[in-house]
Amino acid sequence: MRLLAALRPSPEHGSTVCLKRHPFPVSDAAMRTIHPLIRHEPDPENPGWWTWELPADDRFNATIGKLLVRPEGDKQARCRIIPDKRQSNLGNVAHGGAILTFIDMAMFAGGYAAGGDIAFSVTLDLSCQFLSPGKLGQPLDATVEILRETKRLAFMRGLVVQGDEIVASWTGTLRKGVAPQ
Repeated sequence: MRLLAALRPSPEHGSTVCLKRHPFPVSDAAMRTIHPLIRHEPDPENPGWWTWELPADDRFNATIGKLLVRPEGDKQARCRIIPDKRQSNLGNVAHGGAILTFIDMAMFAGGYAAGGDIAFSVTLDLSCQFLSPGKLGQPLDATVEILRETKRLAFMRGLVVQGDEIVASWTGTLRKGVAPQ
């Protein structure tokens, strides 16, 4: 395993992509396959956490707000959002669709932070069991564990937690793709 070099678009270098050293342990293959549009760097407002965001908010990813990620051991990671009114339902708690979107994005951000070679993958399946409501304005975390990774698939599971409360349990599979040419 080598340290990951995250790819970032570089305005000062035109359309070229700059490499940035990254502390997450990943395979050599993953070093070549992170999506270049993802901005992934230490978050100064949240020490120990890294950003996972696109440079513009014109894609569906923006619906859940700021997404943070950090590795948490061998094949494990944690992602975080702080749900607000934009992610709420009429009961004034986190909307189930927002939680599912968060889990789906955590499979990619958390899978990457956990060491998976998953860039350019697509979600093959996602199963979720809602257990309690997610409160607004409080950190909502998704734990991510890579159970098995093959050449074409990555099998994952995790929990969505808020403090000591389990909000949801989930399992999912990513189908690995190829970087667009």
